[in-house]
Amino acid sequence: MESFTEDHSKALLAKEWLVKIDSQTSTPYLFKISCSSVDLTACILVTDTKTVWAEVLTSNQFARRWRMCNKLSISPLPNTDDEDCWRDRHLTLLGRAHSLGGFLGLTLELEKPTLGDLALELECNNWKWRWEPAFLGPKVSAEIISKHLIMPLISVNHLAFSSSDVLGDLAPGDLEKATDKVGRTARRTADTHIRNALSKPRVATTLRRMTAMFNFLPELPAIITDAGSPDLRVPTADRISSPETKARDPEPKPHDHDMEPLQESTPPKMPKQEDSATESETEGAAPKQRILLAPNHQLRFSGQPPSTSLSKDASPALPGRGRSWTEAPASESDSSLMRPNKKLKHPEGSDDDDSEEERKRRAAAIKSGAAAKRGTRQPLKRGGKRF
Repeated sequence: MESFTEDHSKALLAKEWLVKIDSQTSTPYLFKISCSSVDLTACILVTDTKTVWAEVLTSNQFARRWRMCNKLSISPLPNTDDEDCWRDRHLTLLGRAHSLGGFLGLTLELEKPTLGDLALELECNNWKWRWEPAFLGPKVSAEIISKHLIMPLISVNHLAFSSSDVLGDLAPGDLEKATDKVGRTARRTADTHIRNALSKPRVATTLRRMTAMFNFLPELPAIITDAGSPDLRVPTADRISSPETKARDPEPKPHDHDMEPLQESTPPKMPKQEDSATESETEGAAPKQRILLAPNHQLRFSGQPPSTSLSKDASPALPGRGRSWTEAPASESDSSLMRPNKKLKHPEGSDDDDSEEERKRRAAAIKSGAAAKRGTRQPLKRGGKRF
């Protein structure tokens, strides 16, 4: 068996497609056959629209297979001219059988192949024939199906939809002229021809509906005649944030404490006290005296037990907190940001118990620098006035 070449493919371009159905598998097979009376060869192309098989027979192979299928003597005729005439007559008969009118009278049966990948046995009234084509491969199969079937179907489909007349009612001459016109355009610019043939809404949607119907889709798409022009602009923020979207997806609001600006804490302003001259003189020494005294000293000077002093003052200052306020040196700007601690009220009886000498001694110690440095002077909440 000879291999299938490009020359054989070109010889089959001018042949029509013939169809036979295998009754056992319900598979349609499309045939193209070419018989040459010059070199007495035969070539066939078979496809099921998915796979392509082909077979090329020489003159000797054709004569041997005919005699085997019809149970004749395999040996050729003794005279060479008689043998050539015999081969020519039977090859012409096979060609007439593979025509539009003669192919209907043949029966097709699939048999087990012995030489090729597929065995097709055709039978007429008084003779039989057998084809055993071989698979051409996926790449060659795709090229042949595109060249022999898909592209011609696209062009004929374009002719049917673009013609103002019904193709079935045209005369053969007029139909040939219309076909030649479309074929010349498609041959000149195949890319533009395919675009124009399949881009029309009526053609594209009809093909879409036929595809859906052929593959048993439950919902069939509609056929339209005007596709329109959709909006292809990039969506902006104004179109994205519509009222419906805002109502559906409200943006999270920040908490109140996140939105409030930081405020510097300023010490509370104390009302001015109208005091006597004695209080104004001892105003600078009294705060130092109160800060430096520890709670045990205050209890000792007050002369009262701890329970009595705590009961008189609802919130006494802790010793640690009082020392940290006095010992940490800070500037006026830092001290303004810190909230002053609540001062501990002196028991009223402590001022009466302190002697004048002890006041003078403590004031002298403060002036000499023996006491620790203190922070910014804070207004002191004094007790009752002394007279």
